[in-house]
Order: sequence, then structure tokens, then C-alpha cells
Amino acid sequence: MDLKQHIRGIPDFPKPGILFYDISTLLKHPAAWKHAVESMTEAIRPLKPDLLAGIDSRGFLLAAPVAVNLGCGMVMIRKKGKLPGKIIPHTYDLEYGTDTVEIQHDAVSAGQRVVVLDDLLATGGTMAAAIRLLTIVGGNVVGTGFIMELTGLKGREKFDVPVKTLLTYEF
Repeated sequence: MDLKQHIRGIPDFPKPGILFYDISTLLKHPAAWKHAVESMTEAIRPLKPDLLAGIDSRGFLLAAPVAVNLGCGMVMIRKKGKLPGKIIPHTYDLEYGTDTVEIQHDAVSAGQRVVVLDDLLATGGTMAAAIRLLTIVGGNVVGTGFIMELTGLKGREKFDVPVKTLLTYEF
């Protein structure tokens, strides 16, 4: 199945000059979404994760069903202020300013094998921050997975773990 047929490009979102790759059209097509989830499951199965970590918010959509397929747990990496209880934050640099990702303090046990999932790999900054955060809390990040990758932005160069992608776009 050609999953690219189920990804909608939206020009000038969120700002002029950006082409946004929208997975809403993939999510609403049951056969295509099932194919994407099954494909990601098989791509990361050899990494033998104990946990999947989904990045806020579209990463949750992928991590939850893949975790069920693999029979492993799932944790959330969230934007600042979105998780209850005791949290561990990690602030990282953006092109202009900073951002913060957080995880609950007890989400990962020391040494657990974690694969981090998100919908899109672009510049790699958020994924690199998520990997760093998981490492801070004791996780052993063994890979990453994405529905799409914008290869021209070279985001995978920001971290040193295996990268699994279902689709690539030149950018």
C-alpha cells in the first residue's frame, strides 16, 4: 500500500512557506492506518523494546497501537505543564528560543529498553530532547520510529540511535 496517497500536504501551515504533512487523512482511512501501524510494529520489533515512548501529541497516536501489537508498555513525553504528578523536565534549544519536554518521574525503570515514536522527523530537535530526557531518567533508548522523514533537514544526525521511517520526503 502506498501510504503517501493518504498523507495530505497543506501549504503555508503553520506559517507561510511551510508545507505541513497532515496525517489526519491517514488516520481516517482504516486500511491505510492499520497498514502503517503494522509496518511500524514490524520495523521496531527487532529492537526488542520494553517500552515505547510517544512524543506529544501525534506520537501518542502511533505509540499506543504499536505498543499493544508488541505487548509492551507505553509512556508519554509531553509538552511543559501537561503531565500530572512529579515530573522530570528537560529544556532544549530551538532555532529561536527554548522549549521543554517532560516525563513522569516513575515512567521508566533504570535500564529499560525504549523506542521513541513520533509522526515526523524534520530537524530532529524534539526527538534529540526526548532521547536525552529518557536517558536522564534511566532509560536505554534503543531506537526511534517515524511515519515520515524530511530527509533534506538531516534530523537523524542529531542523535545516535537507529531510525525507522515508513515514508521519506525530500526537502
